[in-house]
Amino acid sequence: MTDEQYMSLAIEEAKKAEQMNEVPIGAVIVYKGEVIGKGYNVREATQKTLSHAELIAIQEANKKIGSWRLEECTLYVTLEPCPMCAGAIIQSRIKRVVYGARDMKAGCAGTLMNLLEEARFNHQAEVTHGILEEECRLLLTNFFQQLRQTKKKLK
Repeated sequence: MTDEQYMSLAIEEAKKAEQMNEVPIGAVIVYKGEVIGKGYNVREATQKTLSHAELIAIQEANKKIGSWRLEECTLYVTLEPCPMCAGAIIQSRIKRVVYGARDMKAGCAGTLMNLLEEARFNHQAEVTHGILEEECRLLLTNFFQQLRQTKKKLK
């Protein structure tokens, strides 16, 4: 499968979050051509800070392969990882990160800073960005537009 096809799977995960009225962010982790972890944002449902799509996918992948090390894995995520998720990516030794839309407020894979390729850490992840960027960006833009309209109607 191609990066675009795997990103489409991450988009499917993001749409699950959107159906739950969560910010539509989705992630999948691939090892040797097999999806071993999936996740989508569920912070509102769980009221837990750590309920980001990437962290859920990492935990599922850890369980699937029986190791905290995800050294030969690629993470596909619809939105650029935040500092918390970038830290977890580094700690889990993920080899490559592919993301769709840039995060202008919290992006730590090249937008605000690049924690994933920081040479001072003991691990770096290769970063590819802009895969299905428009589709990923529109998911978020449309979600927040609808949210603002709903809040406006309630006033």
